[in-house]
Amino acid sequence: MDNSRYLKKIIIDKVAGDQVTEVEDVTIEEARLNVFLNGEKAISMMCIPIDQKAHALGFLMSENVITSMDDVKEIILSEDGLRVDIKAAVDESSLDNLYKEKTLVSGCGGGVTGNIAGSLEIPFNQTSFVISPEVISREVKIFYAESELYVLTGCVHKAMLYLEDGSTVTSEDIGRHNAIDKVVGKCKLQGLDTTKSVLFVSGRLSSEMVVKAVMHKIPIIVSRTAPTHLGVTTAHTHGLTLIGFARGRKMNIYTHSGRVIN
Repeated sequence: MDNSRYLKKIIIDKVAGDQVTEVEDVTIEEARLNVFLNGEKAISMMCIPIDQKAHALGFLMSENVITSMDDVKEIILSEDGLRVDIKAAVDESSLDNLYKEKTLVSGCGGGVTGNIAGSLEIPFNQTSFVISPEVISREVKIFYAESELYVLTGCVHKAMLYLEDGSTVTSEDIGRHNAIDKVVGKCKLQGLDTTKSVLFVSGRLSSEMVVKAVMHKIPIIVSRTAPTHLGVTTAHTHGLTLIGFARGRKMNIYTHSGRVIN
């Protein structure tokens, strides 16, 4: 993929000790994506203008506004890439709840959710899907090594779904919650099963990150950083295996460790 179109060149003063040098640098493009649902504006999201259809779909499914791909009739991206129109059957109560709650989440990028901890009515995840610590360690290494936009800008988060057959799907964005919505949306558009998968994310495991995995019935979520207490509690309550500080051959398993076996 050619990522150069998402980069903007700028001139900066680079300071190193008492030396100041004028150099060319790059920053990541940020744009407002407007999402329309059945002809009405649903939400605007600040993001990298990439994987826009997946982003819009993933977000609305994360919020349970769209509950199944069978309910989606059409997804259209505008020529300028800044508007997605979706025609679909919707869960009106979830849509109303999104507008009612509008909780500003702690994830970077100022994401909004209507699915606050304590309000979810999702069945306890009882999947028998398991994974070895060796595979987790291997995939964490790959996950952080293969992030071109981060290497170029230092300004993006990444999400990756490791599927049951060993294949992976990835997405990047300025917001880590956006990256999750995008990667799930990409899987939904391809008809891939995420109920037997591992979600690798960059950044801390706060409650809204865990909730997104819960909503999509993803059984395991992994990061090399820490979870919040509410993130741990949410994972425990909904049967999700939560893994933090996954670095090298080490990791902390906070909840439901039975899915990680040698």
